[in-house]
Amino acid sequence: MTSTTEPPVLIDMAGGIATLTLNRPEKLNALNYATIDALQRQLDAIERDDSARVVILTGAGGKAFSAGADIAGFSLSVAAGVTAAMRDFVGRGQDLTRRIENFAKPVIAAVNGLAFGGGCEIVEACPLAIASGQARFAKPEINLGFPPTFGGTQRLPRHVGRKRALQLILTGEPISAEEAVRIGLINEVVPAHRLLKRARQLAATILGKSPAAVSACLASVTRGINLTIDEGLAVEAGQFAQLAHTSDVREGITAFLERRPARFAGR
Repeated sequence: MTSTTEPPVLIDMAGGIATLTLNRPEKLNALNYATIDALQRQLDAIERDDSARVVILTGAGGKAFSAGADIAGFSLSVAAGVTAAMRDFVGRGQDLTRRIENFAKPVIAAVNGLAFGGGCEIVEACPLAIASGQARFAKPEINLGFPPTFGGTQRLPRHVGRKRALQLILTGEPISAEEAVRIGLINEVVPAHRLLKRARQLAATILGKSPAAVSACLASVTRGINLTIDEGLAVEAGQFAQLAHTSDVREGITAFLERRPARFAGR
């Protein structure tokens, strides 16, 4: 159990991987305003740190990645009126998931337990997600009388399709990690004791690639997915044009022709 003096988000830096841990296990890592703000600050620092190439996001304790928004804190904003609720709750949550989705470095969700409500929406925003077999995913906001507010009504249908998304959103019923991987919400399921090891393996694979190419791939997919195919192709071409003259592209082509591993700058 954490004390009130411990930070709501922990960071560990090792070998180019920044591991962020939501640190309110006694509250199932619920997202209160302090936690959301701290997570944004950590992302600010990682963005400025060239040595940090990949982010792993997980939860403290064995029960939850994040059980969602801290309803006790949210209720105070609702009581203060629509303007306060939109600014303090909806705005904060959407800013966070938008930031994760558009982050220039890959964010891998390592889902160690419950990912409900806002916790599930963070997983949806992450480019990659691995879950332990004990993880569960749910959209229970409807049981509180409102729709998902951290982007879940928009990202979930894009991941899993309209009908599957609406079943989750309208019923609030949880699904297993195995069902989440089947419908495309997450990438894979591993035993709980292998979760962080597997996330680090995936991160290490990405670390072997050109940092600029990784960022370009993220930008191309994230920006293009909501565009027409022609508009998306223009985004893709623009990302290539920014890299075509770089030393990483020259090294990648030379290494291929010489049949050796590429040695990219910044690795």
